[in-house]
Amino acid sequence: MTDFKPDSHLVARVAPSPNHGARVGHGRPDMLVLHYTGMASAQAALERLCARESEVSSHYLAFEDGTIFQLVAEARRASHAGVSSWEGDTDINSRSIGIEIANPGHDAGCPDFPEAQIAAVIALCRDILARRPMRPDRVVGHSDVAPRRKNDPGEKFPWRRLHAAGVGHWIEPVPISDDRGFALGDHGPAVAEFQGALARYGYGIAASGTFDAAMGDVVVAFQRHFRPARVDGIADHSTIATLARLLAARPII
Repeated sequence: MTDFKPDSHLVARVAPSPNHGARVGHGRPDMLVLHYTGMASAQAALERLCARESEVSSHYLAFEDGTIFQLVAEARRASHAGVSSWEGDTDINSRSIGIEIANPGHDAGCPDFPEAQIAAVIALCRDILARRPMRPDRVVGHSDVAPRRKNDPGEKFPWRRLHAAGVGHWIEPVPISDDRGFALGDHGPAVAEFQGALARYGYGIAASGTFDAAMGDVVVAFQRHFRPARVDGIADHSTIATLARLLAARPII
């Protein structure tokens, strides 16, 4: 891809990635997917996202100091989400804009996201949403759309702060109690009901009535985003009630 005009005035530099294509079946993107790079440095991530042999890319890369690079034009399909699903759609790349946030992630102990970086990500999201209005609950993390494979941007990502700035969907989590709820190996109608609620919110899960390993991954992804104080894969009262509140408060646009 040759140089292109940046979509956002916040972009410091266009660094074209060859890994893009036409969006399939969608006239305009209606999701934002946020990632961390999971690499030792932003430069290493940039090189990988722009290497043809890697076959991965994103629309934007946010450096630790708040600098924003654009790698793929928003009109194009970037290769950032991989095998994923949300609200029944399995081609998330075709309907989303991907933002990579430079951070080494869980393998490096989940370091904090720098203040300048988060301020820049918020500003970029707000700029995109001003140009391309989207439902707040369609601003998600990579782990939300690919819970079996991914854990980014992780439980230390400040979703609450993004919501306060007008980005994404959030409610205050229900306090954690001693109630066990459901865990691996449980089954029955109550498990199926909770699985159905997760699916209604958007997660790719069937209401089988059995709490298996795949469900555990979805619960972990939900907790990372919406109940980060304890990420253990157990659907306790706090997790179940927080999801119920999210569904009740879900915006309609």
